[in-house]
Amino acid sequence: MSNTLSNNFMLVDEFGDEHVGSSIETPLREDAFDLDDDTKMELIQKHFREIMLILGLDLNDDSLKGTPQRVAKMYIKEVFSGLDPKNKPEIKLFDNKYKYKEMLVEKNITFHSYCEHHFVPIVGKAHVAYISGGKVIGLSKLNRVVQYFAKRPQVQERMTMQIGNELKEILQTEDVAVIIDAVHMCVASRGVKDVNSSTVTSFYSGKFQDPNTRAELFKYIE
Repeated sequence: MSNTLSNNFMLVDEFGDEHVGSSIETPLREDAFDLDDDTKMELIQKHFREIMLILGLDLNDDSLKGTPQRVAKMYIKEVFSGLDPKNKPEIKLFDNKYKYKEMLVEKNITFHSYCEHHFVPIVGKAHVAYISGGKVIGLSKLNRVVQYFAKRPQVQERMTMQIGNELKEILQTEDVAVIIDAVHMCVASRGVKDVNSSTVTSFYSGKFQDPNTRAELFKYIE
């Protein structure tokens, strides 16, 4: 093995179990959407089949022979569908005609995401709150925004910030809060194998930076 290749393997090994991230934007290549979904599924099916063969699995078995196709469809159409901007939820704004001036809290939004370091599940709940600046959206749209950013390989800190910034832009207000409490299978099922811990991240903007406003939020979600 060359020194360069050896060093690369050492770097992968060194950072493999570290919780590191790159930026608030999901890392995507410029040509990420040059291929259509059908072509992507065809290629994923081919390569996942090779992974299964390398693992020694018998793909002639009735239970396994359809797995590469199922995984490919799941990746593109379901668990990683949030990578594609065309799947971004369409949000319609409404005037706050009832002049509601207090915070609105949508709590316990259940989501399933995938850790981008090991491609294993992150399962958790998101609590989202905002104070209207004159506009409101349908409650289900808050859930859809959470799900959109969850359905991609993720780092929890990034996901929290992506949801917060997206809601600020949609709602045209700085007064947004996001709290995420999640269990990471890369911690629970491998490595340290801690099944009892969870990770909590938060995003506070505008009025939610005030301790009294945050205390009110905590009271609602406890």
